[in-house]
Amino acid sequence: MAALMDTRILLRKIKDLRCLTPRRNRVKAKWAGSQPKYPATNLALQNFDATYSLQLGEQWPSVRVSMLCEQKYGALVNNFSTTEGVIADLQSQGCRDFICQPVGVGALERLQAPGFPLHDNPSTLESVGVIQDLAPPRLRTNIKCFVFPGGDISRFKPSRPDLYGMLGYYLMDAASILPALALDVQEGHSVLDVCAAPGGKTLALLQTQAIRFLCVNDISVSRTYRLQRVLNSYVPKELLTEERMRITSFDGRKWGEIERDTFDRVLVDVPCTTDRHSVMEDENNIFKRARTKERQRLPQLQTELLLAGIEAVRPGGQVLYSTCSLSQLQNEYVVERAMHLAREEHGISLQVVDLRPITRLFKDTFHFAPDPHLGQLVLPHLTANFGPIYMCKLQRLS
Repeated sequence: MAALMDTRILLRKIKDLRCLTPRRNRVKAKWAGSQPKYPATNLALQNFDATYSLQLGEQWPSVRVSMLCEQKYGALVNNFSTTEGVIADLQSQGCRDFICQPVGVGALERLQAPGFPLHDNPSTLESVGVIQDLAPPRLRTNIKCFVFPGGDISRFKPSRPDLYGMLGYYLMDAASILPALALDVQEGHSVLDVCAAPGGKTLALLQTQAIRFLCVNDISVSRTYRLQRVLNSYVPKELLTEERMRITSFDGRKWGEIERDTFDRVLVDVPCTTDRHSVMEDENNIFKRARTKERQRLPQLQTELLLAGIEAVRPGGQVLYSTCSLSQLQNEYVVERAMHLAREEHGISLQVVDLRPITRLFKDTFHFAPDPHLGQLVLPHLTANFGPIYMCKLQRLS
């Protein structure tokens, strides 16, 4: 009888496969049941399929595939380092400076194409300021950004410091350079970057070497520290003094109260859904269910930030609003709402500045959305997989 009981116990243990599984490989059922069924990247893609398929129509399948593929980068050359060897090395890899060599032969003809009358806007070339062969010398920009040819997704090598410890170039989405170019910083301007971290657009603005005073701000203290590390790696210490630059961690929505009617140029690169990141990375993804309310409040936050930037710019100055999202709710509608509130609540009149010269110059490098309602939008494309980047420029009249 005892032998029979021992046999039954042994069989029961053999049937329990968990006894044969090493402890480190076991998974409790309650853990497996609590794992998310839908990752944030899947939720983001479902949301985009529902909204962007209506917004972009036939273009959405191409944009969708591009955002799910490897992103292209550009190398923003650091003018504060020893650039000769850096530029030669980039050129030897087959890269070209898309700013100094935007479209090659026929650039002026594209600017003068039907639908864009230069005589209605005599400052067109000045507002672009990037065609070295066409614009007067005093209007040439110092910003240089190298990209690989269309369809080439080669990666850049990590930048190395020169003898003075300055890195030679900064890697970023080349389309993110466009807001800095469109802002059209001129000699002696004071500039405010409301949401500056991690620092790519701030670096691009500094490369103009025309800014008299630059104020960079980000509400996140940790991101501000990251911004400071970037600046220390690319900008000499003598340019980071209080007389030339101020780094703050204020709520950007308060800038209209802190310094009203002050700056010549204001860049408002707002927090957004960061579409490409949202479909590629689960970490820090705004489409996580726990961040639903934060995502829904984005247009309101963006409107308040843009309105603060409008108040901070002086009459006659210009504000550049930008996102890295395709969403009309975060792009055109935010601009329209901010313009309305500025007029009704603050008595500030604004005019939208035409950015078509930018698109005509760089149409061979980036894929722009055709006939946008307001502003300009860079669409990801397999042969030019930059963006998305939206930008709209406003001039304060009063």
